[in-house]
Amino acid sequence: MRSTKIVATLGPSSSDQSTLERMFLAGVDVVRLNFSHGTAEDHLKRAELVRETCRKVGRAVGIMADLQGPKIRVGKFKDGKILLRTGDKFILDASLEQLGDQAGVGLDYKDLPRDVRAGDVLLLDDGKIVLDVANVRGTAIHTVTRHGGTLSNNKGINRQGGGLTAPALTPKDITDISTAVKMKADYLAVSFPKSGADMYMAKELMRAAGGESFLIAKIERAEAIPALEDIMKACDGIMVARGDLAVEVGDASVPALQKRMIRLAREMNKLTITATQMMESMISSPVPTRAEVSDVANAVLDGTDAVMLSAESASGQYPVEAIEAMSRVCVEAEKSHPVTLESDFLNRVFSRVDQSIAMAALFTAFHLKVKAIASLTESGSTALWMSRLNCGVPIYALTSQTSTRYRTTLFRDTYPLMVKYVGHDREELLAEAEKVLVESGVVNDGDLIVLTIGEPIGKSGGTNTMKIVRVGDHRKPA
Repeated sequence: MRSTKIVATLGPSSSDQSTLERMFLAGVDVVRLNFSHGTAEDHLKRAELVRETCRKVGRAVGIMADLQGPKIRVGKFKDGKILLRTGDKFILDASLEQLGDQAGVGLDYKDLPRDVRAGDVLLLDDGKIVLDVANVRGTAIHTVTRHGGTLSNNKGINRQGGGLTAPALTPKDITDISTAVKMKADYLAVSFPKSGADMYMAKELMRAAGGESFLIAKIERAEAIPALEDIMKACDGIMVARGDLAVEVGDASVPALQKRMIRLAREMNKLTITATQMMESMISSPVPTRAEVSDVANAVLDGTDAVMLSAESASGQYPVEAIEAMSRVCVEAEKSHPVTLESDFLNRVFSRVDQSIAMAALFTAFHLKVKAIASLTESGSTALWMSRLNCGVPIYALTSQTSTRYRTTLFRDTYPLMVKYVGHDREELLAEAEKVLVESGVVNDGDLIVLTIGEPIGKSGGTNTMKIVRVGDHRKPA
């Protein structure tokens, strides 16, 4: 079994049912719908196809809607692209309406001239092209090319060190939030947040539209780093979005930041997704590079909940093979992941009854070497808390709520199963839970399991009981 989850972006290479079925069977846990591309209708159709494929293959796969965020990009060129050489002068002009050429190009982000000044460094196309700002005259930014290359339509712009004032939520994002709610997305990812306020705004807009998605903050701006705790308090998880982040803070800073973010998120009971270029070469190759294998393995050893595929699964030639390769690497890395439960407990403070029960279940499961932890959960909170620490025992989130079943697909070490709440009798419900575990092939008669449950039954956030059960004992004659 694989503890670390796999998020795969859908696109032209992965939008037919046959490919989706193969991807799901290869091990995808959550699909990402990138709202930077396609129409609302496209995304709604894809979401319906995902749910239909889940039913067909008998697997729960969550849906993450990823908002585009501000378009901080150059405009289009007459010939689609130009070649910039070192020393070339080049103008970025916010007021330019016609197509760009060798002298300059327009901007999607009209406020860029206000955000930069002479001496600033602009990084285009993920840092492949570097421009030094010579001066700013009105709406025109005059630059000199430090590192050249081919610049094509709509490539992204970053300012070295951050400092762009673009708001995290654009009018398009606000419309897209309604689309995400309509498709009942399990996760909503917010691009370029700079503070907790950005995430609170997204949450309010989502709630106003009637949604209940978990919020994921994509950490990709330099300004987000000092505000990490503030951002995490306002969301349910983060994405370590290493592409834009590396351009703004420098690529050498990213590995240490990745470890810090994952550690902090786990301490704050938040989820983590590690993303960008994890299996980049598999866009055109059936096998990953050794460096990519090490990168994925290191994210697993850092304790990330999930690793993510972008273009590899969206537009690459080998979407299924990329998932299979990523899954193999995760499984092997997890074999050497240390169980440090005792020391982890020393730094934990919890005052809620349900959190205390979750921690007690972990401690008991670790020391008794039980086969499984079964959490009867309405909201998924108890399973989430247990998944923050590695006790070496799989956690099964048993729920009657379809939304909780799909949401828990992203939790590390956690596997969702549906259970019927039979009346309000605790022993009856525990027997039903045991039956589901046996029928799913998770446990056999004689296995020891730890069960957590809340009373009154069916109340969200009410986990207050832990029980140690030997499977089959209640069926033995007196």
